[in-house]
This record gives sequence, C-alpha cells and structure tokens, in this order.
Amino acid sequence: MSALHIALYVTGGIAAYKAAPLVRAFIKAGHSVRVVMTAHATEFITPLTMATLSQQPVALDNFAPPRPSEVSHIALADWTDVAIAYPATANFIAKIANGLADDMASTTWLATTAPRIVFPAMNGHMLHQAATERNLNQLGTDGVVVAPTGTGFLAEGYTGEGRLLEPAAAQDFVTYVMSRRQGRLQDVHVVITAGGTQEPIDPVRRLTNRSSGKMGYALAAAALQAGANVTLISTTGRQPPFGITYVPVTDVRQMQQALTARFAASDIVIMAAAVADWRPARVAQEKIKKQPGQETWQLDLVRNPDIIAGLGAQKTHQFLVGFAAETQDLIANAEKKLAAKHVDMLVANDVGKPGIGFGAEDNAVVLLQSGTAPQYLPKAPKTTIAAQVISAIAAARTPD
Repeated sequence: MSALHIALYVTGGIAAYKAAPLVRAFIKAGHSVRVVMTAHATEFITPLTMATLSQQPVALDNFAPPRPSEVSHIALADWTDVAIAYPATANFIAKIANGLADDMASTTWLATTAPRIVFPAMNGHMLHQAATERNLNQLGTDGVVVAPTGTGFLAEGYTGEGRLLEPAAAQDFVTYVMSRRQGRLQDVHVVITAGGTQEPIDPVRRLTNRSSGKMGYALAAAALQAGANVTLISTTGRQPPFGITYVPVTDVRQMQQALTARFAASDIVIMAAAVADWRPARVAQEKIKKQPGQETWQLDLVRNPDIIAGLGAQKTHQFLVGFAAETQDLIANAEKKLAAKHVDMLVANDVGKPGIGFGAEDNAVVLLQSGTAPQYLPKAPKTTIAAQVISAIAAARTPD
C-alpha cells in the first residue's frame, strides 16, 4: 500500500490512549499522520503526546488562528487520503451520522471527501442501544466503513462487547480497507500456501522441516495490499492479517485437498509452503517404543502427491508460482523444476546460506520465467522481498 495522508480523529473515551501506538505504527509504515482531537479527548491523552508522535500540530478547535492562506478545517480535509475515528465514542458517532458540525473534529469530518473509517469504542449496553445501532447503520449507508468491535475486559471492570480494536488490528483493518481501492491485483483471487507440512509417524512424532511460514505470510500480506482477495493455506496455525481467508492444514494430502477445492476459482496460486516429498507408509496408533537392545530403526516411506506438478498439468487461466529451496546449484536445479512442474514463475532461494534460510527475517531470491533472464532480488527483509515478488507476478500476468 502506498504512503497515505491519514487524519486520525481521537474522541473522548478511555480508550483514547490506544491512539498513541496507532499513530506510531502508521508513521513507521511510512504514512503521514495529522491528529484531530475533541475537547473531551484531551482529558484522556494530551495533545502534546499526539503532536510529538505525529510530528505535526494537533487540530483542536475552530477558533485557533488560521493560516492566512487557508481555512483550517477545509485544508485538513483536502489533505486527507483516509479519515479514521479511533476511538469513536457514541457521541461522536451520533454527531457525524446526523451531519452535525460544532467543533473542529465534526466540521473537518463533514468536509472530508476521502474514505472514512470509524472504530467504535463504548460499553456494550451503549453499543446495542437502538439509537447507536441506527447511527452506525446510517454511517454505513453514507459510505463510512464501520470497523468491528472486540469483546474483552472493559473500563467498567467486567468483560463485554464494545472494546476498541487493538492498534495492530486497527492498522490491519485500515490496510485491508484501503487496499480494496488501489493496487494492481484488485479483485484478483490469490491462493498462497505457507509453512512446512507435517507427516505423522505416531501420536507424538512427525516428519517435518524447518520452514517457519514467514515468507508465505509476507506474500499474503503483500497480495492483500495489492488489492487481491487472498486465501492463505498454512500449517503454522498462526492467524494472518484481517481480510485474509485462513485455511489450516497439517499434512500434504490436506494441503492438496484445500488447493484442489479452490484452484478453479483462483487467478494466482503461489506455492510458498515447504511440502514433504515423503510420508510414513504406516502411521502407528500408539507411540512407537524402542525395544531392548535395539540400535537402529527402519522407517518405511512412500511418495507424497506432487501438488504443484498436478496443478501445473490442469491449469487453465491460473498463474502458477512455485518455490525452490536449494542448498547447491541454485539456478540449474531451479530451471529444471521450472520446466518439470509447468509453472509460470519460480522463486528460488539458497536456504543453505546464513541469514536467508528457514526461519530468518531476511531473504534473497531469484525469479525465473521461461524465456526470460533470471531476476535477482538481493537480500532484504522478507516483507520487502514479498512485495517485490507480488509486483513481478502482477507485471508478468498483465504486462504494460
């Protein structure tokens, strides 16, 4: 997602303190943030805090001396790429749902034509009052995106609904909403696999590998930011960012079933998972015990289905991307796989090199396509590599 001008509206609820880490997260992600605070919000968190974090003056009221060349609330509204009310109290929601404009926050909100997102935060009794529900429905009708609330420990001292989404979840939600409006993969269905498959030996042992799934998850996030509809099939059990459909699997055959069920409807399939070539011929129902005097143990293995080769043989319109994790002769081995598996692109990486192998935060890969010179992506964080790979896929599918 490209850098945005974010207008963050902080209103007067106890959850206002969570706006501080959200501002910091947006700044770290490369966005510019300007904060608008209601008078009641300043009772919970100081404007100085928000100004320091955002590195911009805080807009507080309509009576601050304007710059001679601008009308302050209109200038801020025109600057805005996305307006976010976090937290949005019942009072602020009621005001903006009915078009009231009696302070800097509500006046600027009313003047904003950019996308707007509201993060409600209030006691569950207030949230489910007919008036609040009516106001939230009106905001939706007006084109304002209303984020979900969470359930958890409230300021009143008990657990209930209406809890403000945590800053990390709120950032994911904003990314999801804005990615629907930009990016080269809008409305494209992307299926990605991640993690190392796990083949059971007995109830306590399994055959697996060192793949952490970090690259697959980074690719899923990058595809989402490019506007795609993303399904992540993973063995890790780790939930992806908001907006990504998550399908948990464990072994190769489960992954194959999940892919087969979704392949016809997919436009891009990225096989980033480390898929086991072999599995035990028999799975013991009880833990296998070592016997007295036993020094060796023979484990019979059988071949697993070659998932990517099967997809390559049956693809019609799908753009199929494979991964090759090698420890020697990277390009030679990857080119063989590119031809044998009938993939449209192969992402090759040398997992034997320190700092870019399984579980590392960084990666360095080579992109291979038939009839095209290899494209080298030098060592960088996996999130950066993922964005470059998704960009290359988008360009290869629909060249300019």
